[in-house]
Amino acid sequence: MKTTSFAVLLSFLFISQLKAQNLSDKANYFLSTLTPELKSQTLFSLDDKERVNMHFVPILRSGPTFHDFNEIQKQAALDLLNASLSQQGYQKSMEIMELEKVLIIIEKDQFHLADGTGRDPLNYHFCIFGNPSSTVIWGWRFEGHHISLNFTSDNGEIISSTPSFFGSNPGVVNIDEQKGKEVLKQETALGFQLVNSFDNAQLTTARFSDTAPRDIITGTDVKVEGLEPKGIPYKALKANQKEIFMELLNVYIDNYQLGFARTLRAKIENAGIENLYFAWAGGMQRGIGNYYRIQGPMLLIEYDNTQNNANHVHTVVRDLTNDYAEDILREHYKNDHHK
Repeated sequence: MKTTSFAVLLSFLFISQLKAQNLSDKANYFLSTLTPELKSQTLFSLDDKERVNMHFVPILRSGPTFHDFNEIQKQAALDLLNASLSQQGYQKSMEIMELEKVLIIIEKDQFHLADGTGRDPLNYHFCIFGNPSSTVIWGWRFEGHHISLNFTSDNGEIISSTPSFFGSNPGVVNIDEQKGKEVLKQETALGFQLVNSFDNAQLTTARFSDTAPRDIITGTDVKVEGLEPKGIPYKALKANQKEIFMELLNVYIDNYQLGFARTLRAKIENAGIENLYFAWAGGMQRGIGNYYRIQGPMLLIEYDNTQNNANHVHTVVRDLTNDYAEDILREHYKNDHHK
């Protein structure tokens, strides 16, 4: 049994390393398909301030989009995204982009940015920071309306995938185009299942406000600080509630590429599952604005559904110690300075 377990571990480490190295290969191949002009729009230095310029609303952004790509370039870009996420995370990204087609119908194509563009499933941007390599630190970002995914790689491994933002508008599609589609269904359903399982005493502790905040509280802050832990601690949950809580937590973790998902899960466990809190604000049934967060020593997950008659979901995951690989880059620059 021990031999088998060790063999499985070695196999996992080999596959994880291979995929991580493959990530830099895919990034370099993507760059090789670009014209010099597109390549210059894509590449930034690792310490460029653009790297932490996170947004999840429709605004003018840096970096080329699918509109700028031919089919070969588009497929290379998608391959890079696919290699950076789990299949679940990649599928959510594709489905969120498709919701732009729904918004075109709902809004009768009346929404426009300063450059005249409106809702658009192709208006998602690619930026690469540093030089993709399996031996040095580099990063990249995929971003557009309701998606902000930030990745950092070092020594062939993804060392940071946060902050990561997924949103869904509509939360549930109510028109013929994709009717009934709910991209962030588990995030919503499990949150309601958990809060509605609480007895009166638990609910009094968990629910910190009758009214939900209008949006995720941390917004696009580069560094999350001073957010007071609220809610009910994991250790105060009953056995069945702990199962729901862990299922909800894993929905978010499982969006990440396998190697990073395991690293993040281990980091959360090392900080103590018993040190996590679940907090709720707002209504406890669909159709009424609601918000929840999972918070611990190094983790923050926020979910908010208040806009558009509570049919417009925002979610974000933050590593309070290592967003944008902050902790690792600090050490990296310190060592470089000493050299």
